[in-house]
Amino acid sequence: MAKEKEEEEEKAAVECFVVVHNIAKRHNVGTMARSATAFGVSELILVGRRDFNAFGSHGSTSHLRFRHFHSLNDARLYLKEKDCDICGVEIADGASPVNQHPFRKSTAFLLGNEGTGLSAKECEICDFFVYIPQYGCGTASLNVTVAASIVLHHFGVWAGFPERTRDGNKFVVAERPVKQGRRNYCAEEAESVMEERRIRRENAHGFLDESGTDGSPSNMLDTLFGGS
Repeated sequence: MAKEKEEEEEKAAVECFVVVHNIAKRHNVGTMARSATAFGVSELILVGRRDFNAFGSHGSTSHLRFRHFHSLNDARLYLKEKDCDICGVEIADGASPVNQHPFRKSTAFLLGNEGTGLSAKECEICDFFVYIPQYGCGTASLNVTVAASIVLHHFGVWAGFPERTRDGNKFVVAERPVKQGRRNYCAEEAESVMEERRIRRENAHGFLDESGTDGSPSNMLDTLFGGS
């Protein structure tokens, strides 16, 4: 009984995070934010570009905390300070089926690019991997937002997140918080803004992303959130 109580207390403190990096299609970030709010995600972490496309979110971005980091390593350090595992969602050797719920504590989910999956740098920061079993023969993989929804739901079940109250055939939506800062923009502290300005000054053609791609506003937006 004591062990069960201890496990329940540990789960009560569990949090869920989503790390967004190198997602290609414009509408996927907003749709992912909608799933994140539905399944109890604490924060959506943007790596690289701060602005994002909220198409498909249906207003859910107002109910979700956003945090920004310039690099995957910075995001990893933040998550490790929170004693958080980083889980790569990828059909990879050694990955566990997500329906086996191989979770131990607070977890951040890193999903791969729609076309190429997780990069080598992304895999390096992951503690373990899960994949979604498929039972039909008509597709090689799922859309990244569909995959996110399935994985986040499984984590919520494992963590014992309380189900939201329903009203008729809908779930009750909380009152929309007062907006902070610009729409579709992850606000920054002064130190982070100064760091970005420094990087831009050091690179005459704009800052570079982690793959060495030209980081001018148009190119960075296309790389992180652009269409395929």
